[in-house]
Amino acid sequence: MSRRHRPDSLSSPPYDEPYNIIPIHNLLIDHPSLRYPEVRAAISSLHAVGDLRKPPYSQWLPSMDLLDWLGLFFGFQRDNIKNQREHLVLHLANAQKRISSPPANSGTYQTIVLRNFRRKLLKNYTNWCSYIGKESNVWISNSSSSDSDARRELLYIGLYLLIWGESANLRFMPECICYIFHHMAMELNKILEDYIDENTGLPVTPSISGENAFLKCVVKPIYETIKGEVKRSKDGAAPYGTWRNYDDFNEYFWSKKCFQNLKWPIDFDSDFFSARKSKRKTGFVEQRTFWNVYRSFDRLWVMLILFLHVAVILAWEEKKYPWQALSNKDVKVRVLTLFITWSGMRFFHALLETAMECSRVSRETLRFILRMVLKVLVAAAWTYAFLTCYRRIWVQRNHDRHWSDEANKRVIFFLRLAFLYGLPEVLELALFFLPCIRRFIEQRNWKIFYLVSWWFNGNCFIGQGLREGLVDCIKYILFWVVVLITKFAFSYFLQIKPMISTTKELLDLKNEEYEWDWLEFFSVSNKFVIGLLWLPVVLIYLVDTQIWFSIYSPFVGAVLGMFQHLGEIRNLQQLRLRFQFFASAIQLNLLPQEQLKITSGTLREKCSDSIHLLKLRFGLGLPYKKFESNQVEATKFALIWNEIITTFREEDIISDQEVELLELPRYSWNIRVIRWPCFLLGNELLLALMLVRDLIDAPDKWLWYKICKNEYRRCAVIETYDCIKHLMLEILINNTEEHSILKVLFQEIDHFIEIEKFTTTFQVTALPQIHSKLIKLVELLLEPQKNVSEVVYAMQVLHGIVFHDFLKAKRTTDQLREDGFENAVELPDPSNKNFYRQVKRLHTILTTRDSMLNIPANIEARRRLAFFSNSLFMKMPHAPQVENMMACSVLTPFYDEDVLYSNERLGTKNEDGISILYYLQTIYDDEWKNFIERMHREGMLTDDEIWTTKLRDMRLWASYRGQTLARTVRGMMYYYRALQMLAFLDSSSNMDITIREEEQELGFMGRDGGFDGSNSERLPSVSFLFKGQEYGIALMKYTYVVSCQKYGEQKARKDPRAEEIMDLLKENEALRIAYVDQVSKENNEEYYSVLVKYDQQLQREVEIYRVKLPGPVNLGEGKPENQNHALIFTRGDAVQTIDMNQDNYFEEALKIRNLLEEFKHYHGIRRPTILGVREHIFTGSVSSLAWFMSAQETSFVTIVQRLFANPLKIRMHYGHPDVFDRFWFMTRGGLSKASKVINISEDIFAGFNCTLRGGNVTHHEYIQVGKGRDLGLNQISMFEAKIACGSGEQVLSRDVYRLGQRLDFFRMLSFFHTTIGYFFNTTVIILTVYAFLWCQLYLALSGVENSVLGNKNKSKKALSAVLNQELVIQFGLFTTLPALVESSIEKDFLEAIWEFLMMQLQLSIVFYTFSMGTRAHFFGRTILHGGAKY
Repeated sequence: MSRRHRPDSLSSPPYDEPYNIIPIHNLLIDHPSLRYPEVRAAISSLHAVGDLRKPPYSQWLPSMDLLDWLGLFFGFQRDNIKNQREHLVLHLANAQKRISSPPANSGTYQTIVLRNFRRKLLKNYTNWCSYIGKESNVWISNSSSSDSDARRELLYIGLYLLIWGESANLRFMPECICYIFHHMAMELNKILEDYIDENTGLPVTPSISGENAFLKCVVKPIYETIKGEVKRSKDGAAPYGTWRNYDDFNEYFWSKKCFQNLKWPIDFDSDFFSARKSKRKTGFVEQRTFWNVYRSFDRLWVMLILFLHVAVILAWEEKKYPWQALSNKDVKVRVLTLFITWSGMRFFHALLETAMECSRVSRETLRFILRMVLKVLVAAAWTYAFLTCYRRIWVQRNHDRHWSDEANKRVIFFLRLAFLYGLPEVLELALFFLPCIRRFIEQRNWKIFYLVSWWFNGNCFIGQGLREGLVDCIKYILFWVVVLITKFAFSYFLQIKPMISTTKELLDLKNEEYEWDWLEFFSVSNKFVIGLLWLPVVLIYLVDTQIWFSIYSPFVGAVLGMFQHLGEIRNLQQLRLRFQFFASAIQLNLLPQEQLKITSGTLREKCSDSIHLLKLRFGLGLPYKKFESNQVEATKFALIWNEIITTFREEDIISDQEVELLELPRYSWNIRVIRWPCFLLGNELLLALMLVRDLIDAPDKWLWYKICKNEYRRCAVIETYDCIKHLMLEILINNTEEHSILKVLFQEIDHFIEIEKFTTTFQVTALPQIHSKLIKLVELLLEPQKNVSEVVYAMQVLHGIVFHDFLKAKRTTDQLREDGFENAVELPDPSNKNFYRQVKRLHTILTTRDSMLNIPANIEARRRLAFFSNSLFMKMPHAPQVENMMACSVLTPFYDEDVLYSNERLGTKNEDGISILYYLQTIYDDEWKNFIERMHREGMLTDDEIWTTKLRDMRLWASYRGQTLARTVRGMMYYYRALQMLAFLDSSSNMDITIREEEQELGFMGRDGGFDGSNSERLPSVSFLFKGQEYGIALMKYTYVVSCQKYGEQKARKDPRAEEIMDLLKENEALRIAYVDQVSKENNEEYYSVLVKYDQQLQREVEIYRVKLPGPVNLGEGKPENQNHALIFTRGDAVQTIDMNQDNYFEEALKIRNLLEEFKHYHGIRRPTILGVREHIFTGSVSSLAWFMSAQETSFVTIVQRLFANPLKIRMHYGHPDVFDRFWFMTRGGLSKASKVINISEDIFAGFNCTLRGGNVTHHEYIQVGKGRDLGLNQISMFEAKIACGSGEQVLSRDVYRLGQRLDFFRMLSFFHTTIGYFFNTTVIILTVYAFLWCQLYLALSGVENSVLGNKNKSKKALSAVLNQELVIQFGLFTTLPALVESSIEKDFLEAIWEFLMMQLQLSIVFYTFSMGTRAHFFGRTILHGGAKY
């Protein structure tokens, strides 16, 4: 076991106490974050205790602050106070930095920051008070700005954070926390207002106080009650109606009765703590039945049944078009029966609701009973009324034998009754197109509105105001109108209408002989045969909306993708064409521009941005000219690009040679143009020489015009000339005759070029000869052992060619003696790396004959460069400075997976004789070669050292290609690295960069030392240029917390994974490890949430916080519980949830500032609360099955989610790597739900909860995160089973029920077909296959097919329509069509077709059929029998 819990006291902290990010306890430390006045102002504000009454039973020290004051009064833990103190200081400092004006003084904080934070943090509490009819206990004026109000703001904020930070599992119950805060805020108010206790006559003190009083007296009792219910649930196996989950406990606080029963201090005898059966369910009862699909989405089934009802009536007349049948009044009256069907379905729905919720009935739920009874009675009354009125119509009609006036009066009465019945739907339709009025009604707690809401939706705190803006409504309505028109037209003409004539004939036939005698009882009416014929048609009719949705979705998503400019740069060939605009795109999107108002964005600014983007996108203008004249921007672009190339080399996806070809060299040698990477220049110089040869008699202007038609060729020519000039003059000693002659020569050349007389003055036919001799000279300079005499000879030869062959006018004055250059050449020292780097680049430009279209060769490197460059031409928010950006955290839950591959595991061979290392070397052969090359550069002499001195490097290389924690940590720490670099660029001028480059030369060729291969230094990075403050601001803006739940146990038993985690801590400054520590104390087990980091000064792991828990954390599902315990250690306004199978890329991390700015922009009528992020599936190349799975997942995380977010407005949270509005979610139940079994798909419930509580989920594709997927058939099968089981549990959940009932009709359609409807319809489609086959078998064996149906083309046409739709599903339409369309957008149409054909040849149809069957099996089994497992 781990060390014992230290005493929990609020004594003054020692100055050497470990800290997390900011050393708040010691402001004298020279720490980068303490240099910011905003940090000191926040700390000072917390110490503004002033004249507050001191806690009566504890010692008050001068060093204590407001949070200590709250802790002493209310009994909070010391480490909880420490944690929330840093949490609050960091947030207030970061919030202040985003405001343009600095703090007025260090003692008080700007009231606007505090007020805005308090409003956001307590928004859910305010809504809760309004809903239950209680006055808020936040006693503060929204208009006052006095110091005392600022202190009160801090006290309310601090109180809520301290409650939340110590609530443990109660954090899944946000309204429970609201209840606790409500009462504790009231006690705080009484203390602040100096209330006197009537019983004692002394100043009021809190009802709970003392050491750990809050944990013992509030959290622990509720926790134990939840724990008891979990025990009674038998690990989730017991029926849901017999035990309470987190939602049941939370919904207990949605009624005023919680105040009457629980009271304050909490009454432990209340029914909340009762284990009686009648007290076990609160707001919903989950029942295992397929009827949940009808119960939750009754409007969908009403629509389908009513259309089928009307379609059969109209088709029965066998007219060409359905509206022609309405000319018959009898048909019109028959159509009125749809109201009977409608009311009957509502009656059935009311009965179903009553039956499924009957276990909630008790003496305390009288209003619920009343509503259920009234709903049944009213529905029954409407059904009876319609039946009676309809019968009276036909009685009168048959009596009069025509449509008499009396009969027409009864029809009119029926229509009036129908109008009255449909009036609520008419009003809802009107309000649908007036969303502002509807939101106003739903968000007001007026009694009349409350009564209407109670009647239609029951008592529910969440699910109000879910309507979208009018524009968004119109978009998704149009989508569904097209889908439904297609579906109903297809169903009517190809499914229903062809069946009518056959049905009529079967009904009319009597005494038909069957081949089976025992079936003759069917010959009376042939109803059984009719049922068999209609069964598959009706089944496919009910679910084929999913098919049409799946057909339209990818095409609409593709159009949206094209509007977002996805796929404009699909490969490096297209990148080469637009690279000259690439620098401007980086400047526009990745570097802050002070002249832009990022948060507002006027129409003029938006138009300006759009015009700028259009110029970049379509190559209008010459943006690169700006960089040639602005050295600061050019240098910053080079730093960013080169750092990206550095990370590529560190990841071994490019070689050393490719680094040389891809890098952007630093500005030097007075070169007048942008020094593009060598892979862009390629053979441009040789092509220019060929052009000169072909246009030998052309004038200068025309020749230069032809050269300048290609920007890279122009730059190659100018750079080569400038380099040669500088090189020649550099290696010659100043003040020598040779130096003077060459200097004059170059001046003459410059002059004749300027006056456009170059071709008339010089013999251009000599250029190829000069070119070859220059190559010889450069090669001599690059030799490891340089021979000065050979260099002198090469210079003499060049001099001779220039003066004898190049100059048309022969000269004698400039001739040198025969031994010229012998004493004038002085080669730079080999330690002058910059000089020889430039020489090597010059050699590449001079000698390259290849166009370098395949640089880089690695497919992954090419894909990443293409996507990154394409994303910069997409629309994204402008990036603020790092100091002004929103702060964020990344949270990764880790349980017992691999941290690093061990050398034993890598070397052990399987039954086929294949080891993991050999497999990885085969799959990533080019990356292995690059790794070996890097190891040799770093000092490895022989390849055998891979298993000795370079063993850890080899393990890391292998682990970075698996799904390990090491890979995830490396990827997520790119955010930290990117923010450091961006912070440096924000504050650095060209002078800063130049000075530091002189101290530590920037570049990549330095890995070769003096080009003799002896230098083993690591590849230099931009971090060598940092000034110091970059580390502080990056830590304030970014924290990475890995929740290693079992880390304490692993350390105790010396598990190698604990040591590997420690190594990750050593190597990553911003990494923190949170774990649950179990401590044995006095025959009891105590549990703590612990946060540790690695102290670089002390060179050891240090414990930062240790917050005591009420018991074991795992009361619900493991992953959300693991996230929840570590969530208190995250920081910032946003938190990104990252799973163990994910990766990140440095170039994508550069865009994190842009992504976080999305929280400030409205998407529709709301700001986003979840930012959806695109994923790249990096496991697609491992095997065919992995490829199929990758195609399926890629289409889902791109084109499908793009459509979900806009226009359907129904995107949820489907897993990682979405970015959450951290404060919004921490006050509304956390990042996921954790109830046992029902929330097994914990991630999507965060999306459900977000939507129900009025949040907004968006999707952004200009940034991506890597993701691994399952590779083997068994793993894929288990994954599909998990997803299907999770969907089966969703069918039973209250979240799906409430969304199905509260969303408007068209969003409900989207919600159904994008969540459980997909699985339900898949299951029904598979059942339809069986139904179709068994029906056909019966018809064939019984002889009915031949004797009765014969060759009825129409009936066969209907059945063939069913069969065709089955085949569409069989070929994997749900997955392959979106993948095909998305691939055609982002790659190429022909390439997408080729991939599709290859997948079919590799029998992907078998995989998708297997996948669909697996889903259907586990989905149905889970709904009926349970058994879902993670």
